[in-house]
Amino acid sequence: MVSFLMINGMVYMQVACVQNVLDSLIPALVADKNRKFIYVEQAFFQRWWRDQSEEVQNVVKQLVNSGQLELINGGMCMHDEAAPHYIDMIDQTTLGHRYIKEQFNVTPRIGWQIDPFGHSAVQAYLLSAEVGFDFLFFARIDYQDRAKRINEKTLEVVWRASKSLGSSAQIMTGISPKNYEPPSDNFYFEVGDTSPIVQDDMNLFDYNVPERVNDFVSAAIAQANITRTNHIMWTMGTDFKYQYAHTWFRQMDKFIHYVNQDGRVNALYSTPSMYIDAKYAANESWPLKTDDFFPYADRENAYWTGYFTSRPALKGYVRTMSAYYLAARQLEFFKGRNEVGLSTDSLADALALVQHHDAVSGTEKQHVADDYAKRLSIGYTEAEKVVAASLACLTEFSKNGCVNPITNFQQCPLLNISYCPPSEVDLSSGKSLVVVVYNPLGWKREDIIRIPVINENVTVKDSKGKVIESQLLPLLKDSMSLRNSYSTAYLGKSTNVTPSYWLAFSASVPPLGFNTYIISSAKQAASHSGMRTVYKSQIRQNDTIEVGPGNLKLLYSGKRAKLMRYINSKTSVNKLLEQSYIYYRGDDGSKDLQPSGAYIFRPNGTYPIEPEGQLSFTILRGPLLDEVHQRINPWIYQVTRVYKGKDHAEIEFTVGPIPIDDGIGKEVVTQITSNMISNKTFYTDSSGRDFIERIRDYRKDWNLEVNQPIAGNYYPVNLGIYMKDNSSELSILVDRSVGGSSIADGQLELMLHRRLVADDNRGVSEALNETVCVFDKCEGLTIIGKYYLRIDPVGEAAKWRRSFGQEIYSPFLLAFTEQDGDHWANSHLATYSAMDTTYVLPDNVALITLQELDSGKILLRLAHLYEIEEDTDLSVMSSVELKKVFPKKKISKVTEMNLSANQERAVMEKKRLVWRVEGSSKEQPTAVRGSPVDPAKLVVELAPMEIRTFVIEFYSER
Repeated sequence: MVSFLMINGMVYMQVACVQNVLDSLIPALVADKNRKFIYVEQAFFQRWWRDQSEEVQNVVKQLVNSGQLELINGGMCMHDEAAPHYIDMIDQTTLGHRYIKEQFNVTPRIGWQIDPFGHSAVQAYLLSAEVGFDFLFFARIDYQDRAKRINEKTLEVVWRASKSLGSSAQIMTGISPKNYEPPSDNFYFEVGDTSPIVQDDMNLFDYNVPERVNDFVSAAIAQANITRTNHIMWTMGTDFKYQYAHTWFRQMDKFIHYVNQDGRVNALYSTPSMYIDAKYAANESWPLKTDDFFPYADRENAYWTGYFTSRPALKGYVRTMSAYYLAARQLEFFKGRNEVGLSTDSLADALALVQHHDAVSGTEKQHVADDYAKRLSIGYTEAEKVVAASLACLTEFSKNGCVNPITNFQQCPLLNISYCPPSEVDLSSGKSLVVVVYNPLGWKREDIIRIPVINENVTVKDSKGKVIESQLLPLLKDSMSLRNSYSTAYLGKSTNVTPSYWLAFSASVPPLGFNTYIISSAKQAASHSGMRTVYKSQIRQNDTIEVGPGNLKLLYSGKRAKLMRYINSKTSVNKLLEQSYIYYRGDDGSKDLQPSGAYIFRPNGTYPIEPEGQLSFTILRGPLLDEVHQRINPWIYQVTRVYKGKDHAEIEFTVGPIPIDDGIGKEVVTQITSNMISNKTFYTDSSGRDFIERIRDYRKDWNLEVNQPIAGNYYPVNLGIYMKDNSSELSILVDRSVGGSSIADGQLELMLHRRLVADDNRGVSEALNETVCVFDKCEGLTIIGKYYLRIDPVGEAAKWRRSFGQEIYSPFLLAFTEQDGDHWANSHLATYSAMDTTYVLPDNVALITLQELDSGKILLRLAHLYEIEEDTDLSVMSSVELKKVFPKKKISKVTEMNLSANQERAVMEKKRLVWRVEGSSKEQPTAVRGSPVDPAKLVVELAPMEIRTFVIEFYSER
C-alpha cells in the first residue's frame, strides 16, 4: 500500500497578501488538529508576527510546538543560489534561524529552496548540511535532467557537493516531479479556482466522490511509480494561494476521508519532517549526486542564465553593502554595541531581504528593485554613523573609554563615480585632510588608495609623519561627465566642486585595524605627477606600447589600439592575450514566443563591437601605476590599470547607455582570448567558495542535447572564472556576480550588462530596460564595474584567486576628516589593530563574521579558503589563536555552533540523520575536520573548506 502524505505550504506572495494567508490559516489549523501547514520566509512572517496580540502569538506558539505549523528553511528569505555570495547567504539564514530559536525554541530541520532557478553546491553542503538540515527540497532542475531522473527513479538523491568535506557535509535531497504545486490542475481550491470540488451530497446532481477519489488515486499512483519507497509527497499549494485557507482545507478533509475509505492509498496531512522520517525509516539506499544543478532550462531554448547578470548595478550595490556590513559589524564590536540607538541592524535586514531569489537575481519589477536599493541606502546611512562613531572612539585618546567623541568622520559611498566631497577640499589655506584606512581582513595588507582632489600641489604623509610616494592622475572628461550626471541623479542637485585629479598612494594597514594618512598642501608640484601620453593609430601604426611600472607588463598594438601580450618577469609568464567586446542580440521571441529577458538568455546572433572613427587611447604613467584609457565606442569606455606592486591587471569598464533605438536588445560581453589549449574545460566558483569544473556542451549527469550552444554553457560567477592548459592558468576575478563562460577554447567571457526590449514570460511582466533620469531627461542605465586578470604558471594561481579574491570582497574602508596643520598623531591614535600586534591570521584563513550579539556575547566565524589539493602549501590544516585575536579581552567560554548559530554543533551532529548511499558497502572515509577547541589553549583548527562558527563570552571588564 502506498502511504500518501499531503503537505500544504506557503512560500511567498507577490500580488496576494501574506497577512491574509496567515490571518486565515491560523483559525483553520485551530479548527482541526490534524491539519498541517509549512511556512518558509521569516521576513514576511516577522512583519505579521509583530502586529499580533499576545493571545494570537500564544496560539501560534502552540501550533508550532504541536507540529501543526512547521517553520522550515527559516532564513529571512528563500535566497537565490546563483547571484548571492556565500557570506550573505549565511548572514540572512542566521538572522532568521536565531529569531525562530528566540521566539519558538525551534531549529528548522528542512531546507526548502523550491523556487530558485538552479542550485549551488554551497547551498547543499553549507546552507543545508552545515546548518543542521536533514533534507533539502527544491523543484527547478533542467528539463532534460528531470526527464532522466523520472525515468530512473532518481529524483531523490544524496547530494555530496563538497569534495573537501565529502560525506561529512552531504545532504539528502528531494526534487519535485514537476514544480512546487499540486500534482495536476485538478487540485486547486482557492476561491475562483476551477478545479472540481468534492461534492459528497448524494442529493445533488453533481455528486462526484467516486470520480474525485479516482482522480486522486490515479495521480498518487503515477507519482509512486517514479518514487522510491512507499511514501510520496504532494505540495498542496503554490504562489498566491491560501488567501482563504478554509477553501483548501475543506476539500482536503474530504479527500483524506474518502480516499482512505477507498483503501487503495493512504492519505494524511503531513509536513516535510514527517515525510523524511518515513523515508529514513525505510532504510533505502539512495543515488549519489556531486557538483551542482547549473545551468537550468525549463524547456528547449529557455536557459535561465541571463539573470546571472541582470540588474548589474543592484548586484554591485549588494556586494558593496555586504562588504561594508562585514567591516561595520567589526567596528561596532570594537566600540561596544549600543543597546538602543544606532546599530548595523537596519543594513542587516536590508541585505537579508535582497538575497531573495527575485531580488539580487535581477528578476523583479523595476519599482521593486528601486525599493530594495532604497532599503540598502537607508541601512547604509545608519551603519555609516556607527562606523564614524566607532572610528572616532578608537582614534581619540581617552582614559575613560569612549565618551562623547568629537571627531567627525565622513565617508564616500559614491567614490565609484569619482564623487567624494570629503576629499575634494581646498588644502591651500593650510588645512590637512586626514584619511583613516580600515582593514577588515585578518592579514596585514597593502593596496593603492585613489581619491579625487582639487589641488595639484599636495603631499601625503604616513602615520609617523614620513612623506610617502604618491601620484596624481588627471580626472579625464569621460569620468567627469559620468560623475556630474550620476551625482545629480543621486543627490537631486548639481555639485559645486569639480576635482581635477585622482590622488593615488599606497596604504599599509594592520589586520583588523587602521592606519592614518595626512594629505596637505605642498609648495610646488611634486615629481609624483603622472605623465600623460595620447597614442593615435595613424601616427604610431607600427609601435608596440609597453604598459606597467613593475614586474607585469601589458603590450599594446599602436596600430590596432588593442592589448596583444601579457608578460610577467617575476613568474616568467609570456602569453599572447587579447581583450575585446561583443554583444549578443537578444532574441525577441517572434518565432516561438521565447525572447531573451530578465531570466532567460537567448542570443540571436553575435556582433563584435569595434571602435568607431580614428583609433586612439590615452596612457597615464607614474611611479605607482599606469593607466590605459580606451574609448571603445560611444557607450563603452575602459580603463586598464597595472600597479607597480601587483601582478594582475585591473580592468574598469563603463558600459551604457546601451542603445535600443533600433528595437534590438543587447547583451554586452567582454572576451579575453589567449592561445591556451583549454580543451573545452573551464572552472567557475560556487557562490564564492568551491571551484567546479565545467566542460562545454557537456553534463555529467545526462547526455546533453545541445540547443543553445552559448546560453547553455553560461554559469554564475561570484568570485571568478579560470581556464588552464599544461603550462599556465588564466584567471579572472569579479567585483559582483555575473554570468561567464568559455564559448571557444583559449577564451573566457563575462557578460557585463544587458538591456532588452521584451519580457521573457516568466513572471516579471516587463522588459529588462533600466533607465536613469536626471531632471526631465531619461536614458539607459550606465554601469561601472571592475574585473581583475592574471596569468600564472599552472598550479600556482590558487594563491592569487583566494587571497586577492578576499581583498576584492573586503576592500579598505575609508573615512575622512579635516584638521588644522598635520599634527594628528599628537592628539589621536594613528594606527591600531584589534589583534595582537605580533599576530596575523594564516594566509589560508579568513575572518568572515565578527559581530556583537545583544547579550554581549560575540558571534565569530572563521573560514578556510582553500579546497583539498588546490594548493600545495595552503590546502592544509590551519589554526587560529583566539587569545591573540582578542588580546585586550579575557575569554571565559567558547561554544561551537552550527553554521547559522541556532544550536550547538555537538547537538546538531548527534541528531543528524545519516542516509545510505547506493553502492557504498562500507563507511566512507571521514573528511578531516578541525579538533574541538581546548578551553585552555583556545586554538581553532580549520581543515580545507571548513567554516567554524562560535559564540564567545568574555569576562567582564572592571
